[in-house]
Amino acid sequence: MNFPDRSLLPENQEKLVITVAPYGPEWEPADFPEDIAVTMEEQIQKAVDCYSAGATVLHVHAREADGKGSKRLSRFNELLAGLRDAVPEMILQVGGSISFSPESEGAQAKWLSDDARHMLAELSPKPDQVTIAINTTQMNVVELLTEDDYAGSSFARPEVYEAYREMTVPAGPAWVEEHLRRLSAAGIQPHFQLANIPQLETVERLIRRGLHTGPLNLTWVAIGGGFDGPSPYSMMEFVRRVPDGACLTVESLMRNVLPINTMAIAMGLHVRCGIEDSLWGRKGQHMTSVRQIEQLVRIARELGRDVADGREARRIYKIGETYRDAGETLSKLGYAPDRRAGERGAPRREAA
Repeated sequence: MNFPDRSLLPENQEKLVITVAPYGPEWEPADFPEDIAVTMEEQIQKAVDCYSAGATVLHVHAREADGKGSKRLSRFNELLAGLRDAVPEMILQVGGSISFSPESEGAQAKWLSDDARHMLAELSPKPDQVTIAINTTQMNVVELLTEDDYAGSSFARPEVYEAYREMTVPAGPAWVEEHLRRLSAAGIQPHFQLANIPQLETVERLIRRGLHTGPLNLTWVAIGGGFDGPSPYSMMEFVRRVPDGACLTVESLMRNVLPINTMAIAMGLHVRCGIEDSLWGRKGQHMTSVRQIEQLVRIARELGRDVADGREARRIYKIGETYRDAGETLSKLGYAPDRRAGERGAPRREAA
């Protein structure tokens, strides 16, 4: 992304899109009972409250009646139907992992099988987006955590801690290509969850091969443990490599969330919050997903940047938009065109 003069002035920036991840499938209800929705009615009401606070993208996971993270697509269908009625203008973004909570004590924390995740393209009502991982990666979500971060929670149990320490994200080339085909056929926009620049480069190659022909919505996920850490240097280099036509959100972990999001708001990027990412406000003080949204809205207002409503977020994310082929996609996103036969030097975009 480029930042010419006056890029940091809020009147020259897109309105802020706030993604909220309020369901926190990794946590048990007792970890934060004041803010973990369990019943279907509570889960739907949580979305209403988050939308009213200023979030326009809802990162969706579901819980069973016993409080465990659901792996049943029928449960997601039920939740999506309720959400469509309750928050019709909110962008519904299903987490492509489904729920990666261990099913029993000491069980490995893992994502569903490749075949099961492909079935996300068959959800009904269909979501606006499904998040997609690129390249199989270690996802040790406890690497950056301190004892203060998880004291008194289920992560303090050694078997749970170890389960999440050994988690990986399965996202090999064959699965990614098939998943993109199915999402495209279903009219569901992929939202790329990226751990580092090599994964961004893989996405560019998928685009050049015509395997993704649509807007590029992506999140830089700075959680460590196989992903980039929350270093400003890593963030700025990732931002530098993202094409101007993409829509970039940032995501981090625990009390790193607020400083990373504050930098993103000032730069004209978009943000994510919620208890899936952090339980905390000030050190030692739990902070609900709604309060996290309200905090980001206040920061945006102090910086003079407007917050997008639901319709504006859909325009910014280009929900429902697709392109003819790889060439049009490269042009729309601001990537250089592919080299033509016999072309010498650096390929250049032709003037409109």
